[in-house]
Amino acid sequence: MSPTTSEPSTPPAPGPRRLVVMDVDSTLITAEVIELLAARAGSLDEVAEITDRAMRGELDFAQSLHQRVATLAGLRATVFDEVLGEVELTPGAGELVAELAARDWPLALVSGGFLEVVAPLAAGLGITRYRANGLEVSDGVLTGRVHGPVIDRAAKAHALHEFAAEVGVPLDRTIAIGDGANDLDMLDQAGFGIAFNAKPLVCGQADAVVRGRLDDVLALPPFTSAG
Repeated sequence: MSPTTSEPSTPPAPGPRRLVVMDVDSTLITAEVIELLAARAGSLDEVAEITDRAMRGELDFAQSLHQRVATLAGLRATVFDEVLGEVELTPGAGELVAELAARDWPLALVSGGFLEVVAPLAAGLGITRYRANGLEVSDGVLTGRVHGPVIDRAAKAHALHEFAAEVGVPLDRTIAIGDGANDLDMLDQAGFGIAFNAKPLVCGQADAVVRGRLDDVLALPPFTSAG
């Protein structure tokens, strides 16, 4: 099925709507945006090591974010368009987004990545609710600092609660999808948490584990049950 089709891949689930809140890097998309940026800054190896340790829960996310972003200092802000052009949706992502739209189930993105990529990505998919970190730019150049609150695991869980209240969906009817340690709190606090192509730490604490296509989640109980 074409990712842009508006026809549901499965019959709409009966019963009340559910809210789906999804991670972005290595979940909605195949890449880690910080690594795409670091490749242009010459710091890919350093950043990849820090990212891997943070995703396994070995480093505090906020500290690791600041360390990784510091290596991007000096990149021109035009790099965001370049990186966005390289981003690929995870297989099944377009189909899942279309199916949720067909059911009138709200979808929100929460990312430990960067607003400068997440915002246009969301717009292209018709997604209006999202949270991500902002990268500071001065005179058209990245400073190596972030601005605004850091979207760590606590902030992701807080966003889940805020989005649920905004769309009028009870927390027990929320679904969270993610892959790393930064997603643990929202997976735990959602009505149903799904570990997608996830690290062992995350798989051990989720309600379900899915590997492969993102739209495979549609076979799970929250998407098929009327309750």
